[in-house]
Amino acid sequence: QVQLVESGGGSVQAGGSLRLSCAASAYTDSSYCMAWFRQAPGKGREGVAALGRDGSISYAESVRGRFTISEDSAKNTLYLQMKRLKPEDTAMYYCAADPVCSGGYCCRTRVLRYRGQGTQVTVSS
Repeated sequence: QVQLVESGGGSVQAGGSLRLSCAASAYTDSSYCMAWFRQAPGKGREGVAALGRDGSISYAESVRGRFTISEDSAKNTLYLQMKRLKPEDTAMYYCAADPVCSGGYCCRTRVLRYRGQGTQVTVSS
């Protein structure tokens, strides 16, 4: 079982930046796809960005060009660099992992097996 712990959320003004981190309890490189998804109050879950087991990356259209997903395998840590934040990016952000999906698109769009507790991101206008 993989335990995931997110950090790095906070409150920023529109146009600002944040970097989220997700520390994994187990070695995930090549064995799990990793993803970030978010959920705002009253809205559905949105897969934001994902890193497939094959190295492919998938982004939601709403964040493409502003968010960057990356990982540090030595630290078992996944990152989400968020730039030019908008009020509509306000949500709880979750890190997730799954051993099934090979590609990034699959990882971003399905419900993954393991999920962290989330970190809140609030963007004010």
